This record gives sequence, C-alpha cells and structure tokens, in this order.
Amino acid sequence: MKRSEKLFAEARRVIPGGVNSPVRAWKAVGGTPRFVSRGQGARLTDVDGRSYVDMVCSWGPLIFGHAHPGVLRAIADAAARGVSFGAPTPGEVELAREIITAFPSIDKVRLVSSGTEATMSAIRVARAFTGRPGLLKFSGCYHGHVDALLVRAGSGAATFGTPDSEGVPEAFTALTRVAEYNDLAAVEAMLRATPREIAAVIVEPVVGNMGVVLPKTGFLEGLRKLTRRFGALLIFDEVITGFRLAKGGVQELTGIAADLTCLGKILGGGLPVGAFGGRTEIMDKLSPLGGTYQAGTLSGNPLAVAAGLATLRELGPKSYARLEALGARLEERLRRVLRDRRIRAALHRAGSMWTLFFGVDRVRNFTEARAADTKAYARFFHGMLERGFYLPPSQFEAAFLSLAHGEAEVDEAAEAAAEALSAS
Repeated sequence: MKRSEKLFAEARRVIPGGVNSPVRAWKAVGGTPRFVSRGQGARLTDVDGRSYVDMVCSWGPLIFGHAHPGVLRAIADAAARGVSFGAPTPGEVELAREIITAFPSIDKVRLVSSGTEATMSAIRVARAFTGRPGLLKFSGCYHGHVDALLVRAGSGAATFGTPDSEGVPEAFTALTRVAEYNDLAAVEAMLRATPREIAAVIVEPVVGNMGVVLPKTGFLEGLRKLTRRFGALLIFDEVITGFRLAKGGVQELTGIAADLTCLGKILGGGLPVGAFGGRTEIMDKLSPLGGTYQAGTLSGNPLAVAAGLATLRELGPKSYARLEALGARLEERLRRVLRDRRIRAALHRAGSMWTLFFGVDRVRNFTEARAADTKAYARFFHGMLERGFYLPPSQFEAAFLSLAHGEAEVDEAAEAAAEALSAS
C-alpha cells in the first residue's frame, strides 16, 4: 500500500481531496484509497501489485469486465482514424439505431458525454415541451451533479451526509419537489397541489445510488398513470440500469414506456458517454429543429461510440441469463452466510446489481437506507478488501457483477464474506 499512500499524498496537493470524484476518497469507509494500475477480466491490480476481484466495475459500465478484446480493438481502430472531429460520423447514427432498437419508447436520441449531461438536458427539453417549470424527484435518487437535482440526492452526496450542496443557490432548487421513493400517495398529492407546475417526474426505476433499492409492486406503473393524468412527462434515469438489467433496461422488464430516457455507463463500453431520448414530438424541441439549446464539443466522440457499439452488439439474451444466474448464485450464498451467522442485514439484488444494508431488515426508500449501519459496512468493506475483493467504498452505492466473473469468483466472494463477517 506504500505507493498508494504516496500517490494519495501527492494527489491531495494538486487535486481537491486527492480525487476527481468524491466517493473515491474512501471517507465513508476510512483508509487510503487504492490507486489502480490495470484491470483484466474480473480483476484489477493496484500500484502496489495487489490483485482484487472487482465488484465495482467502474461503477457499472464494464459489463464484460476489464480490457475486453473486442472493445479494445474497436477503440484502437477508431483512434487510428482520428480521435475527434467535431463533425457528424457514421458511428453516431449506428449507435443511435442500437439505442432506438433496444428502447421502443425512444424515437430519437441525442448523444452527450455523461449521465449528468443526459439528465440535465432531458429536464430542459421536458420543460420546453410542457411549458412548465417544476420538477419532481425522489429522495436518495441521484441524477448527476446538476444544480436543480442536488436536493436530497443519493450517491456521493449521501455518503458525506450532505444531500444539499454548497454553491447551489436556493433559487435553483426552488422548483424542485422531492418525494420519498416508493410513495405514490406523496407523488399524487404533489401533482394535485400544483397541477400546472410539474413538467416532469424523474426517477431511477431501480435505484442504484442509495444502494440497490427495488420499486414496490405497482410503483412504476402508478407513476406512469399519474404523470399522464396530470400532463407531466415521466423520465426514467436508466444511466445505471440501461443495458445492465436487460438490453432495454427496466422498461423492457416492466413494459412501461417512459416519455424520456437517460442513458450512460454501459452505453460507452467504459468510455465517457451519455444519451437521452424519447418521442419525436418531444425530441424535436431540441435545436437546431426547435428552440431548446443543447450542445457538446465531444458529444458522439468516435472512441466512445466505437466502444459502445462493440459492447451493445455483443450483448444478447444469453448475456443477461448469465448475469442473472451469477447474481442469484451470489445472493443465495450470501443469504446463507447471513443466516448462519445470525447477522441482521437486508440484501437487495436486481440482476447483476446488489447491496448489503447492515442493521436493517428492509430498505424501501432513502429514510430506511440511511438507517443502515454504515460502520458495519465499513468493517465489511475492509474485511473483503483484505481478502482480495474490491467493493464500493460506500454503503450507498451498488456493487456489480460482470460477464468476466464466474462461479468461482462468486463462491469465493461468499467465503470471503463469511470470514470477514466472522472477524468483525
């Protein structure tokens, strides 16, 4: 760990907190973050030569694991032709077609460079389409570091216990309403109280940013009915779940069609990318057709597009069946460990996404998530790290499996968990 310690000390002198994204600082779990030198398949290696089974997977994008040969070839071939043009390329059209094929609710899509850009832009076009200023989000759902959305947010904001960010004027969040996830009655009450104010309801259909939290039966269907009744748009933030839980994300699994969908992570095959799309009449509000301005110099970057195409074209029904089988195997073994050791914890899983919440029986919303024992999670994190398993350095983040993981890694993870929990 000596090189990681040295690098972290150097980084803190030139980078705020020593990291370029807050959760990487490990403040929620303590200790020195490991600086990574390389990744291969299901494993990553730190600068001190220690190897770990990676269950972060770059926070979700690496569905095929690290350094997948097909993705690397696609990136190399694209780079040889030029890394950026600031002009349209054929790959952009191909990637747009892949997205539209996977998500029937999307007629047209625009590429951006991050999930944050996708949600920010989707909200802007929703306001333009409806002519309304307001937004409704859910406590604990994180949609990027957009000013209007940093209100009781999850992810890193939850980790630091500061769901509202300094530097965001109250005027920027005055039009944002917040409901508890899984509480349809609260949503209906807010929409009824301001029937001509709310332009859109934005939601993570399966939450990954307060840890994995599943929608109650009927919750997403209820959101669809309520938004239609009150004339608001329904935005599904599928930056995490899109191409992760199914090729068409949660919408494929539930049959619910969102008005606007935000995508990212897997979409870029590990490179920076995002996208938002929806019905033609909504998307045509965007410039140059309409008066809603949105732009980006590196939007549709050729390298990210190439990596994304290589990834999406290799994903198929067998891929998701495999991920579900691995996730179910891990869940079954972890539940056995918890039961045998009489440890109180809520284990949540959606396909290849999972979270252990310690000290609680269930988590349905942000209030219940924050009741979890974060100190117990920190001990578990370090116990797993010592045994060669790299988990999210925060209770409020999802862990992931990839297609590079196998039954051996899953079984070893359960054995490591048994040892770590016994030791703590």
